[in-house]
Amino acid sequence: MAFFKSGNPTLTQKIFNAEATRNADLQGVMSVRGTINKFGFLMLMVMGGAAYNWRLFETQNQSSMMMWMMVGLFGGIIAVIAMSFKPNWSPYIAPLYGLLEGLFLGGFSAIINNAFKLKYPGLIMQAVGLTFGVAIAMFLLYNFRIIKVTEKFRSIIFSATLGIGIFYLISMVMRMFGVDMPFMYDSSLLGIGISLFVVGIAAMNLIMDFDMIEQGAEAGAPKFMEWYGAFGLLVTIVWLYIEMVRLLTRFTGRD
Repeated sequence: MAFFKSGNPTLTQKIFNAEATRNADLQGVMSVRGTINKFGFLMLMVMGGAAYNWRLFETQNQSSMMMWMMVGLFGGIIAVIAMSFKPNWSPYIAPLYGLLEGLFLGGFSAIINNAFKLKYPGLIMQAVGLTFGVAIAMFLLYNFRIIKVTEKFRSIIFSATLGIGIFYLISMVMRMFGVDMPFMYDSSLLGIGISLFVVGIAAMNLIMDFDMIEQGAEAGAPKFMEWYGAFGLLVTIVWLYIEMVRLLTRFTGRD
């Protein structure tokens, strides 16, 4: 049974095809409801980690906050790599990933909130609200089939996501060598346009994720793939939130 590719590198055809045929009879099978429930649990882990690290910042314990922020960043990267090779570990790694991402996002959000507290108070709460608003809108558009996931749609979003990843990697390497691309960080119309495009692609990746989860459930993937699907959805949500923050901070420079 064939699964189409998702723009999210953690939700791939190869992994779902392989896992759909392993031990499903012993474990039970994946369901959409089960995946959504597990995603809700992962969000609680994110909020717990974020609240803890935000609190460290508010209590002037910034050295500890930065330490946990780095632990969250690099630990989250390691968790993504581990889960990509061992999806059957997802019931254990996915909650850990949620906690690690929470630690990173809590520190990241506290720093941004403090930097813009005078010029743009409430920026972080607006970013959170917009992120979940977009996620709900994408779910409704997918659920009512207003946006249909066709092979052409998959190819376009996958290619755009890959292109964004390569573009970001090149800009990071160039910056390491002292070469800046101002439009990556400034508030020019070009910079805002790039941010809007990236936010749009991240939102479309949610559609792809919903489709992959639904296909996994229909194909009878093993029960533990609910954790894997929830993890992949969380990866996209985190990306969308970070890009939403970047977009809002760009708008402040035009006031």
